[in-house]
Amino acid sequence: MNQSIISLQANITANLAAVRVRIAAAAQLAGRDPGAITLIAVSKFHPAESVQPALGAGQRDFGENRVQEAAGKWPPQRARWPDYKLHLIGPLQTNKAREAVALFDVIHTLDREKLARRVADEIAASGKSPALFIQVNTGDEPQKAGVSPRDTDHFIAQCRDELGLNISGLMCIPPAEENAALHFALLAEIAARNGLAQLSMGMSDDFEIAIAHGATHVRVGSAIFGARG
Repeated sequence: MNQSIISLQANITANLAAVRVRIAAAAQLAGRDPGAITLIAVSKFHPAESVQPALGAGQRDFGENRVQEAAGKWPPQRARWPDYKLHLIGPLQTNKAREAVALFDVIHTLDREKLARRVADEIAASGKSPALFIQVNTGDEPQKAGVSPRDTDHFIAQCRDELGLNISGLMCIPPAEENAALHFALLAEIAARNGLAQLSMGMSDDFEIAIAHGATHVRVGSAIFGARG
């Protein structure tokens, strides 16, 4: 193993430890149990070699954006690390629903009726039931995936009552130029009135704010793995 790889792995291990300390501090400040917050190490665009030091340091939850990339990277890890959990945090195409249900333990980006129906069909056919989060487009940004806040209550009810899906929680990605706290508060409000306890919100730049607003899952990439490969 060359020196550059050793240095990279040491950096990832140190970064992961630093993020865990920050999560614990933010949780303490919010009067919350750090153990109630799941750190998702976002390994999208990073090679399999980059996830090894994180796995070795006890990290077990990882986030990927693309089904195809995850399919090439993660199944070979099962033999050595059988207890990892894989989270889909990127947009899901309907034609990739079968692969996604088979590959991922958690899908964070359920956002439209056609996709929800396909996921329900694949769950029924396969018997595998990943945890499901509905992505809410809290800023109503036209270029971004997610259900509009005004339509979320209806979509949650449709997923539960019509399609029989077990919805675990909600996810959001606030607009980059706006106050993230307002969007986290909105997501928490929608979740509370629908009896959903899990909130997937907060990334490298704002996860402490998200924890203050009740995040149960934070998605941290660059603060652990550095710039995208």
